[in-house]
Amino acid sequence: MKVLAAMSQTGMVPVFYHSDLEVAKNVVKACYDGGVRAFEFTNRGDFAQEVFGELVKYAARECPEMIMGIGSIVDPATAAMYIQLGANFIVGPLFNPEVAKICNRRLVPYAPGCGSVSEIGFAQEMGCDLCKVFPAGNVGGPSFVKNIKGPMPWSMLMVTGAVEPTEENLTAWMKAGVTCVGMGSNLFPKGVLEAKEWGKITSLCSFALDIIKKARG
Repeated sequence: MKVLAAMSQTGMVPVFYHSDLEVAKNVVKACYDGGVRAFEFTNRGDFAQEVFGELVKYAARECPEMIMGIGSIVDPATAAMYIQLGANFIVGPLFNPEVAKICNRRLVPYAPGCGSVSEIGFAQEMGCDLCKVFPAGNVGGPSFVKNIKGPMPWSMLMVTGAVEPTEENLTAWMKAGVTCVGMGSNLFPKGVLEAKEWGKITSLCSFALDIIKKARG
């Protein structure tokens, strides 16, 4: 419940992967300083689990209120491994009921990727409190979310894909009724990472969170 509350209250979850542990540490700290309290590292490269394991320990020391989760999870074995490494939530690009079983047993939130109303319904039946609409821009954008919330107002939805740190974009998602947005490359411009301008990431996070707060009234 604490995990879901943090996602809902801040309204944004950065989505990030980098093979360099030091870069990842600086990014997590920059996001934390910008007001982020839930962070999704993605399982995308070789030895990603080793980077994540160290990142969780770092966050516990330097960013004590940060909730660390793992994304791009498609099978139960990988979910179990990351839970052992300290993942406090699991996110996937698709819905796998076997992953839901693993997460439910450990009381770890599982946000599966869903692209239809039926998929969201099946995920909810399997105990998924928060469902990820993905790819959000391709399945209908803010209007898709709004139309789901009509007949299924209890739905908690995180959108990933087609999310940008702009007033127009974030306001549209918030007004549609999302619980939170997941934002990746738009928060972490390649040039900023290469130049190690961590303060710019902090500013982008703070800017986006301010827009979200304003949009929610």
